Amino acid sequence: MTARTRLIVFLASAAVIAAFFTTACTGLPRFGSDLHPYGDRAVAAALAHRTANVVSSVNFDIRAFDTLGEESILFTTVLGATLLLRLARDERQHRPTAERVLPTTGLFGVVLMPVTLAVGVYIIAHGQLSPGGGFQGGVVLATALHLAYVAADYRILKKVRPLTVLDVADSLAAASFTIIGLAALITGGAFLKNVLPLGTFNTITSGGTVPVLNAAVGIEVASALIVLLAHFLDQAVEITDPDEQETT
Repeated sequence: MTARTRLIVFLASAAVIAAFFTTACTGLPRFGSDLHPYGDRAVAAALAHRTANVVSSVNFDIRAFDTLGEESILFTTVLGATLLLRLARDERQHRPTAERVLPTTGLFGVVLMPVTLAVGVYIIAHGQLSPGGGFQGGVVLATALHLAYVAADYRILKKVRPLTVLDVADSLAAASFTIIGLAALITGGAFLKNVLPLGTFNTITSGGTVPVLNAAVGIEVASALIVLLAHFLDQAVEITDPDEQETT
């Protein structure tokens, strides 16, 4: 495909998208209006399904299919990074050297790491009750693990970061989201419909499938970010070009 053909295809696609976008915007309520049909329905649905956090109800119940797409984007990103950043034929991997860390920095990382892990687990487990959830908690868990890099060095991080286990956890967590949706179909509901017992409002067991999907997303996000950062850190710390190494 030539550059001229790509430009024509782009302009045609952009014109179609612009037309649909403009049509959609003309149907929006006026700015400052007190008409909020989506918000009113989302709050009502969250209360009906015993989910105190309306945002989690929207993400993992009302529009759970869209959340599946967002999760798949992250999974695909990690897969692409794994393929692109794998060890090339002209690259070599060497053992990272020990680094000296200030005692205050090491103490900071050692003290903060378990606290951050606990906060990440709490955010995931209580995502259906309070602000937070799988995406936010997964990022916190991934950040907590990398405090080992701050408190010690890259060798310690590699010891507490089993990439093989995390790769499997990432794949299983991503697949479990779809499996939960298929389970709803088997029970006679719609794909990703909330079919589990709703429980008592404002308790950790409430929300039906919302806390289950929250947990799956939390594991997937944490595992994916750790694996993704591992590939970039390997490129920066361990992988070298033999020709460049000889010239230096």
